[in-house]
Amino acid sequence: MPSPIRPTDDAARATARALLTEARIAALGVLTPEGTPLVTRIAFGLAPSGQPVSLVSSLSAHTAALAERPACSLLVGEAGPRGDPLNQPRLTLRATARLLPRAHPDHAEIAAHYLRSHPKAKLYIGFADFRFALFTVSRGHLNGGFGKAFDLAPADMGLDA
Repeated sequence: MPSPIRPTDDAARATARALLTEARIAALGVLTPEGTPLVTRIAFGLAPSGQPVSLVSSLSAHTAALAERPACSLLVGEAGPRGDPLNQPRLTLRATARLLPRAHPDHAEIAAHYLRSHPKAKLYIGFADFRFALFTVSRGHLNGGFGKAFDLAPADMGLDA
């Protein structure tokens, strides 16, 4: 049986980059310290470097999981209001998270950049339990709809930093 994965082309690259640029939320998949899977919704954005980023609370189960096991997966792409949701593009990222200490020299720059796309975060970005999670992406899988599956390298998504 032939592979359902198509050769990566410019249209797939453009779709993946658009999903990353437009996403404001993502589903985050982690393994808890107990070893059980957990999927949760997080705010999603891109750091000034273009690297995926989220503002997370140390009070959340997913942050505790990332601190223990930084390997994770992110899913970006929302189903539109019409049509079959399974025919809408979505991008899965395999990544490793790094929790950025508030004292990190890049924190202020990332915070200012993040607030431009997530202005409501201004209400809690200064709380002591919040910090940034930066995600280093190792691979992507684009499902562009039925029969449109692509495996992507970080460079295909503009994440080759």
